[in-house]
Amino acid sequence: MELWDRDAIDLVEPGFFAFDGESGEMGFIVVTACLDVRYENRDGVLMAEFSWEGSDEGDARSGRGWAKLSSDDVLEGRIYFHQGDDSGFTCSRV
Repeated sequence: MELWDRDAIDLVEPGFFAFDGESGEMGFIVVTACLDVRYENRDGVLMAEFSWEGSDEGDARSGRGWAKLSSDDVLEGRIYFHQGDDSGFTCSRV
């Protein structure tokens, strides 16, 4: 992630994004959230766009984001906190 280093991202558990159809989950640092996912084809590239709701140290948080699978099987995207930070991310399948 652009804003946080690996030690911060994996503070509680290894950081992750998980997509399962039109739902999903994410977790990093002390953020945990459920995703509401929609898929769209943009110029031949399948994109997942999502809104999310969850918590950050027990405080309710929400936002949006997007992700796409790159040619080398790496997920790339960006996450936005409502009225807060945003950060690009990359992750690989485990």
